[in-house]
Order: sequence, then structure tokens, then C-alpha cells
Amino acid sequence: MIDPAAAGRRRGVAVLGSTGSIGVSALRVLDRHRDEFDLVALVAGSNRDALDEQVARWSPRFAGLACGRGDATIASGPESLIDAATHPDVDIVVNAVVGAAGLDATLAALHAGKRVALANKESLVMAGDLVAAAAQGGGGELIPIDSEHSAVLQCLVTQGTPPTRLILTASGGPFRTWPDHRLDAATVAEALNHPTWSMGEKVTVDSATLANKALEVIEAHFLFRLGYDAIDVVVHPQSLVHALVEFPDGSVLAQMGFPSMEGPILYALTHPVRLPDSGMRRFDPVAAGSLTFESMRRDSFPAFDLGVAAGRAGGTAPAAFNAANEAAVTAFLQARIPFGRISAVIDQVLSRHRATAADSVAAVRAADSEARRFAVEAIA
Repeated sequence: MIDPAAAGRRRGVAVLGSTGSIGVSALRVLDRHRDEFDLVALVAGSNRDALDEQVARWSPRFAGLACGRGDATIASGPESLIDAATHPDVDIVVNAVVGAAGLDATLAALHAGKRVALANKESLVMAGDLVAAAAQGGGGELIPIDSEHSAVLQCLVTQGTPPTRLILTASGGPFRTWPDHRLDAATVAEALNHPTWSMGEKVTVDSATLANKALEVIEAHFLFRLGYDAIDVVVHPQSLVHALVEFPDGSVLAQMGFPSMEGPILYALTHPVRLPDSGMRRFDPVAAGSLTFESMRRDSFPAFDLGVAAGRAGGTAPAAFNAANEAAVTAFLQARIPFGRISAVIDQVLSRHRATAADSVAAVRAADSEARRFAVEAIA
């Protein structure tokens, strides 16, 4: 694909999941850099009112509603994600769709030679090898938006030596200090009260169960091609150190910053160069205060080990983990199961799933569908 910057034009951007937390943050970043980027396409999930406001402000050449009814000016249906991701004027696709729904757009964009600024970690969790093959075959490029994976990339970009170990940090979520006997009865409002990050409901609950960190470990495995034994996680309540990277000589590099997704989003848009951004909060070590690190309470939050075990099993097991988790979190948010049942549902699904090779989208989708059916039965 021709580098638009070298060609002297603004880079065309599509934002998928434009009305969610990451999508809104991406639009704030783009607003500060209109001389560098041209917003070509916007696709929301089901929030038509918010999408209409964005369309009025940005006047994109394409707009879609993936889960709602469109009209003469707004495309509708899941295919709108594909249409935006492969639009001929788009160079960079910000995939901020939540869950399995983002996979097809990631694959389509990579096949079309686009850069994918990826916040949809489920694409890699479900089909990491297929995503890598799509990038290689189509000439596309995958740059992570997740703060931890962006931090790893930033630590690696100037190094000529491969890392020996990655250490991802976890905030610990809202229940980091809760005793075990209180966890089962935690309410939705309590689970959504994250101490350091402002995120969508599903991701916030995943942070509370630590399932999100398992998803990120699997994502790191595919992004950086390291074995699971070389990817560690520590709890860092301040959320200021986003990841640490260890090299063969024992040296460790860390990437730091106040909690904000706008920095990783901007870096994903501009990698490997950096643009000045007056809208970013500058780091102040004194204001940051003390930094502490803790071991994970793995027995208290079993969803993490269930997810990592699925990653180690490989094949369609990670897709089954992701599907079971999505179904269980939805049931929890709808008050159909208590918080403590989320990991139990995942465990029941994985115990029934028989992993096969994740060598086609059809195989991945079949595993996803089966796992959701198992989850419905476990929830019932």
C-alpha cells in the first residue's frame, strides 16, 4: 500500500465502534490532528443518536450502524463494518468493536492492505494465526491499541534484540482488595466501578473478573510471538506502568504514563513516528507518587487461569473461552447470574469444548457458536 504521508496527503481513517469508549477517544485524537488524518468512515453498534451527532460533526464519506436500522444515508448490518474497513479512501482502520463481532472487519482490512489499529483483542484471541496470515497475504499491518500491548511495542521499537519476557500490568479491578466471601454477591454497579480506567461495560466487568487480562495474554502471544511461559502478569493498582519488557542480558524497559487511551491510539495511528500532541497530560513523577506491584490472586479470580489455559491449549479453545466469557458477562449485566457464576460458566463451557484446529473462519465461528450454546445451557 502506498504511504499516504509520503504521497503528501492526509491518511484516511475508519473508526469502527465509533460511539464506544475507544471510538470516542479516537475521535478526540483525530480532532486534534485534522491536518494529518481524514476521517472517512464511521460505524457504530446500535446507538443511532450518538452516530447521528458524529456524522453531523465529521461529515464522513461512509457511515453505518452494525446492529440497527439504517436509511438512505446510514448503512446497516454487520456488513457495514466490512464496507468501512475496506473503503478505498481508508488507510487506517481503528477497530474498537467489542467482542467477536470485530473479527471479520479485522481480517477484511488486513486482506485489503490496511493498517489496523486494534482495540478488538478478540480478533487475535479467536483467530490469531488467521489474522497473521491475512496481514502477510494482503500486505496489511497490525498495531495494538490496548495500553499494555502498545507499551510493549514502544519498548521494542528501537531494540534490535528480541525480548525474553513480557510483564503485563493489571489494575486488579474494583475487587482487588475484596475478601473472597464477598465476591460472589458483587453487584453490577460495584463491578462497573473501576478504580482507574473509564471503559465500556463488558470490558469493565472483564477487568473485575481478570478475564480481560487472560485475553491480553493470548493477544500478546500472537502479537509478539512469545510462548506463554514468557508472558507474566503483575497487579499494579496505580495503572501508571503499562508493561515491562525484559531482554536476554536481564535489562528491563518499562513504558509509563497516566491512564489514558488517547496516547496508545495516537501511537497506533502514527507508528513508528510520534506526533506532538498538546492534548496529552504530561507525566509528573511527583504527582504519580508511589508505585506498587502485587501478585495476582489467581484462586480468587479463576477466569484468568481458565483463559490462559485455553490459550495454551490452542486451536479453537481461545475462541470458546472468549464466547463463554461474553455470554456469561452479558447474563451478569442482565442480572441473570451472580458475579461468582461468570467464571463457573466459563469453566463448564471449556470442560465440554473439544478443541480443533482454528485453520478457517468457519472453524472459529463454529467453535464460537457451540460455546455460546453451552454457555446458555450452563446459565439456565
